[in-house]
Amino acid sequence: MSAREDILSAIRARRLTSAPRPAPYAAPAQAGDVVARFAARAQSANADIRILDSAADILSTIAAILRDRNLAAIVHVAPDSPLAGLTWNSVPGLTVERSAPGPDDAALAGADYAIAETGTLAYLAAQGAPASWHFRPGLEIAIVKAGTILPHLESVLARAALPHTLNLVTGPSRTGDIEQTLELGAHGPKALVVLIVRE
Repeated sequence: MSAREDILSAIRARRLTSAPRPAPYAAPAQAGDVVARFAARAQSANADIRILDSAADILSTIAAILRDRNLAAIVHVAPDSPLAGLTWNSVPGLTVERSAPGPDDAALAGADYAIAETGTLAYLAAQGAPASWHFRPGLEIAIVKAGTILPHLESVLARAALPHTLNLVTGPSRTGDIEQTLELGAHGPKALVVLIVRE
């Protein structure tokens, strides 16, 4: 028997036929209000958080956000998005565009889930929610229902039927590559506003 065969036979003798399965992941319990925890974490990542009592306040809040930032009262919404069905004519002057947003535009998106532990929004790509739209606008306005804010990423992964793309967004786009200086808007929105709708 050659040295090569000795080595390979020693490896084969030690090879496991099957490894034991790891125990299922159990996220540590977190006490307290997940909405408040998410809001605090997202604010620490430079997101602007607004908590709304009702979905009826969404459009008037969007109009106020655009006015406060001295932006045109135009919001880009994906053509097949459920958000395109909002009563846009209920707020005078506010218009919706179905075209893709540019770097100087505001876009509206609905986040499927949010993660309280990190202040992160979870977007599941779908027909009415193209993944690329989170990288295009200068201002992204995200809507998330309070009931879809979960404690951990693992909670989202356990609940969601995962699509081909899952985008996780924590605050506006940023980089520190240039002279180690934090720069917002490097690869996507310079600003992120999150509307948390309680009902």
